[in-house]
Amino acid sequence: MFAILRKEINSFFASPIGYLVIAIFLTLNGLFLWLFKGEFNILDYGFADLSSFFLLTPWILIFLIPAVTMRSFSDEKKQGTLELLLTKPISLFHIVLGKYFGAFVLILIALIPSLLYVYTVYELGNPVGNLDMGSTMGSYFGLLFLIAAYTAIGVFSSTLSDNQIVAFITAVFICFIFYIGFEGVADFLSNDFINQLGMSAHFKSMSRGVIDTRDLVYFISLTLFFLMLTKINLNKA
Repeated sequence: MFAILRKEINSFFASPIGYLVIAIFLTLNGLFLWLFKGEFNILDYGFADLSSFFLLTPWILIFLIPAVTMRSFSDEKKQGTLELLLTKPISLFHIVLGKYFGAFVLILIALIPSLLYVYTVYELGNPVGNLDMGSTMGSYFGLLFLIAAYTAIGVFSSTLSDNQIVAFITAVFICFIFYIGFEGVADFLSNDFINQLGMSAHFKSMSRGVIDTRDLVYFISLTLFFLMLTKINLNKA
């Protein structure tokens, strides 16, 4: 598994993909949070608060993570190297985990520089330090689980076709449904149970700084579910 993980990380940074992902993520967040006028601009918000960052980032990641994961298995299929990979003396699930953690680590690397926003807002507060660190850390914790689920969906989608564009669109669609689709249906039907099936409700719950076991179980279960679907699809390959 670790050999595949290293191979994935090396392949990301041996090409422009890794650098582009980090640059695009930080540039988009930087423009919306600090430069563009609007509801996401922290300076216009008037409060020492990072809620706009945690509101914006899941939407950026809906497109960014599928762009990273779309090549995971679809590229192997297209080049005809999937069969060779499956004959390696390593379990199928370890192959899936190697691909999964390769993409996951890349997104984490892109996320780490955003901690500078925490320091900046902390210093800009009046008085200095007037920032709800409990809520901020809870939001980052929730973001990690959100990234984990998005990445699992992206890796699964890459097994559905040897066309990377198809894998990308499929992953974006599934992530969109799970992040906001269930919430939309729940609002329409006034059904809280349907709302709890979506990621948004659990992410918002963790963003309040309270780590509920139900939220953890939801994200872990969703991640494992799509990883198992990935394994099942590869078994059929």
